[in-house]
Amino acid sequence: MKIVHRDLIPDGPGSVKMVPEEADDLWLAYNLIAQGDKVMAVTVRKVLRETASGARDAERVKLKLEISVEVVEYDKEGSVLRMRGKNILENEHVKIGQFHTLEIDLHRPFVLRKALWDSLALDILHQASDPTASADLAVVLMQEGLAHIFLVGRSVTITRSRIETSIPRKHGPAVAGYEAALNKFFENVLQAFLKHIDFNIVRCAVIASPGFTKDQFHRHLLLEAERRELRPIIENKSRIILVHTSSGYKHSLREVLDAPNIMNMIKDTKAAEEVRALKEFFNMLSNDPARACYGPKHVEVAHEQMAVQTLLITDDLFRSSDVATRKKYVNLVESVKDMGGTAYVFSSMHVSGEQLGQLTGIAAILRFPLPELEDIEM
Repeated sequence: MKIVHRDLIPDGPGSVKMVPEEADDLWLAYNLIAQGDKVMAVTVRKVLRETASGARDAERVKLKLEISVEVVEYDKEGSVLRMRGKNILENEHVKIGQFHTLEIDLHRPFVLRKALWDSLALDILHQASDPTASADLAVVLMQEGLAHIFLVGRSVTITRSRIETSIPRKHGPAVAGYEAALNKFFENVLQAFLKHIDFNIVRCAVIASPGFTKDQFHRHLLLEAERRELRPIIENKSRIILVHTSSGYKHSLREVLDAPNIMNMIKDTKAAEEVRALKEFFNMLSNDPARACYGPKHVEVAHEQMAVQTLLITDDLFRSSDVATRKKYVNLVESVKDMGGTAYVFSSMHVSGEQLGQLTGIAAILRFPLPELEDIEM
């Protein structure tokens, strides 16, 4: 995210002008913009004009509008942020109080005004403007006849491509068709690989699968790269890593992020920190359950007893339209940090965030056992 101008007081009002430069930035902006905030941007609106003959003609006019946000939506596939609200900037085409939907896409500047820049909003702003935090990882998850290509960014995991090919059985009379179908499948995956994986952006590309599919595809990839002189693959073959997973579906991304050789490459990224923290939580839950808890009520009680060492919370909980609920969770994160604990705000757009979301979206690793939590209803 490019921050063009900032004029704000921490824990006070202010405005920031920014330009989203990648899909991650739009997700961060989505987490930053809350109901009641003001957003100003250039937009296009259909305006009716009366011609000399009295007929009405519709034309699209470029306007600068500022709206008081009521609804925010994030379109992951289209990389677009949509905000609906009432116009608050006097304009000849749009009256004050009229509803308008602003669309923010990549490279479109906008100004965000908040009445209160709390610590969470400032954290997100810092994260958005930190160029070293962006560390993309490309993952080709495959099994025979099925492949997914994912881009794992700082806050968002995007499915770039899904390739499916029907492959006949390996035995019996269909064996000749098997080889041809497998080569066709590998060729389709190779084309998607070239189209979606840019080594100028990603640190490394992972090919993962159960069995030997990954090894066969890796061999096909390198042979074809030599034969066709595909420079991006030849020059970066040392950055292509093979990992074993249990399937070619999205849930196996966790196994990729967990692999030691991948962990070392992305250890300083947000996605890796989340995977590590969640793994630690599940280990604690199975080995010493009195030192792990989840659910708002249990975490609250543990925090009141100063027992929370590591707090795990999804960004979904901060997007509550109820200001008091958001404030409660912001204060909880601050309070845990003030007491010397660690707080991880998980992105619900990563596999680890999805997993935490299934556990109510909030969990904690405790400093000391609290067996009495079991008696409290969640």
